[in-house]
Amino acid sequence: MRKLGSGSLVIATHNAGKLKEISALLDPYGVKCISAGSLGLPEPAETGTTFAQNALIKARAAAEASGLAALADDSGLSVAALGGRPGVYTADWAERQWFEGPPGRDWYMAMGKVEGVLAELGPDVDRAAAFHCVLALAWPDGDYAVYEGRCDGSLTWPPRGTLGFGYDPVFVPTGAAQTFAEIAPEAKHAISHRADAFAKLVAAQFG
Repeated sequence: MRKLGSGSLVIATHNAGKLKEISALLDPYGVKCISAGSLGLPEPAETGTTFAQNALIKARAAAEASGLAALADDSGLSVAALGGRPGVYTADWAERQWFEGPPGRDWYMAMGKVEGVLAELGPDVDRAAAFHCVLALAWPDGDYAVYEGRCDGSLTWPPRGTLGFGYDPVFVPTGAAQTFAEIAPEAKHAISHRADAFAKLVAAQFG
């Protein structure tokens, strides 16, 4: 398997918070992370139908445009009773329509949409769900590697906790009694879908 090694790595994001988080994880391995945003790279359209496809679209675009190795992630929530939805459209479910208020994302609204669909299926509906994270590592010559992480759990209602983001207030990881939004960030990061994906990347690239 091709190894990343030390040097510069483009993180295919325009989000400063995500760059900081990923940089902290890769810094011990001598990897210098720079964001696609700081290089002025455009954000490609995410036209894939799976997390892996969308992650690869972003990683390949950043690698080709920068001439450097690039890392991208795509993540979301899948609900068993909804056939895996919202899946790659996880963030889209939070986007306000013109009649729902000012433009932007409303995660409480998104959680309500999921709960509303589940409620229509009856009181005994399967509430199993999972968070997914796919990390795609791409090189300018077209080579790539994909690492998939997952955290299983179930959905609860109403939302609980203020520590998380996105759908965290309604997601209870398997074996826990608290939602992701009630668990201390360090504890969440130890068991999250993103931690699982990064553990696989680190084992493959630096193990």
